[in-house]
Amino acid sequence: MEMPVEIVDRAPASLIVAETAADIAAREALLDRAMGPKRKKKSSEKLRRGRRPSEGLAFVARDASGAVTGTVRLWDVVLGEGGPTALLLGPLAVDPALKSAGIGSALMRHAVAEAVRLGHAAILLVGDAPYYGRFGFSATKTGSLAMPGPYERHRLLALELVGGALSGAQGTLKAAGRKLKAPAALTVAA
Repeated sequence: MEMPVEIVDRAPASLIVAETAADIAAREALLDRAMGPKRKKKSSEKLRRGRRPSEGLAFVARDASGAVTGTVRLWDVVLGEGGPTALLLGPLAVDPALKSAGIGSALMRHAVAEAVRLGHAAILLVGDAPYYGRFGFSATKTGSLAMPGPYERHRLLALELVGGALSGAQGTLKAAGRKLKAPAALTVAA
């Protein structure tokens, strides 16, 4: 599903579309520019490593020339040992040259709407409450949940898409969902 996005002061419009394999290099370059070299050491990355995003929940924003200007992905997780499933959002990133143009907000609204449409019950993320609070995320439902590895507890935020979805949820988030395919084994000629 494509969504036109109004962009303030930067370009007349942008388009949010499903991410494709052809977007990988541009997405990775954008993430490096926006988040820096330490991005792969974050606790959230431990839950994403070796996995594919949740089916139908990886998006990019493109400018009029087709260049990737933003990205957001959601990942399947389990809340604690044998707990309910949820989504983990991240990373959300926008080309630093286009910061404050509304692309991040548009990606967030689109990702949440698609998660609702696909029947998911809750989304969690590690991020700044002042930014994500305007989309309904807060730390009020995450008190009994934890991320694997180091993180700042007050930055673990959640949004219930279905009322009560996080009631009683506790424990450390665990990766779930689709695994990346293993690379084909190389054969050595004798």
